Amino acid sequence: DQIEEYDPWEPFNEAMFEVNYRLDRHLIKPVAKGYNFVMPDRLQQMISDGFDNIRFVPRLVNSLLQGKFRGAGRELGRFLINSTAGIAGLFDIAKQEFGIERSSEDAGQTLGVWGAGPGPYLVLPLMPPLTVRDGIGRGIDMFLDPLGYVLPFFWDRFGMKAGDTINDRALNLELFEGFEETTIDLYSAVRNAYLQRRYQLIQE
Repeated sequence: DQIEEYDPWEPFNEAMFEVNYRLDRHLIKPVAKGYNFVMPDRLQQMISDGFDNIRFVPRLVNSLLQGKFRGAGRELGRFLINSTAGIAGLFDIAKQEFGIERSSEDAGQTLGVWGAGPGPYLVLPLMPPLTVRDGIGRGIDMFLDPLGYVLPFFWDRFGMKAGDTINDRALNLELFEGFEETTIDLYSAVRNAYLQRRYQLIQE
């Protein structure tokens, strides 16, 4: 379906997109390459699975709020299986052995399902693309994230987030490669892909 790309702050967003692109190209990706050199892929995946297991709460709550009770059941089942057989979530046994996939529900989708419009498109430093609705949803999900209570101090959370970001980037070193060389307007392409993806998730 065709969707409206409402981008009234485009000059600001393009500038921030360029900042993020350069930070990724000249800082985050080189650090991730060094991290990838010293950290085996298996350990990287274990770290990613561990973070994913801890953050099951927002997915569970948003599945319930959207009336996706099977999805909520999957999330609860994944957490119980991975927290026990998966050794505190370091191994995704629920997926590997039982084929139970994680859901992708978040508060931005919940607001969309409830009828809230996306609002303007927005790009902020060191953050993925957003709409105003998804930005509000991200704040709600942060409130639901158990790590916010386990790590109550800003610098602890910042360090954990930085580690998660580098680990995730190391697992996706090929992100944008090839695509950026063949796309004339990378900003518009990313905006369109993001808005289309969010629309599809809300319609599911």
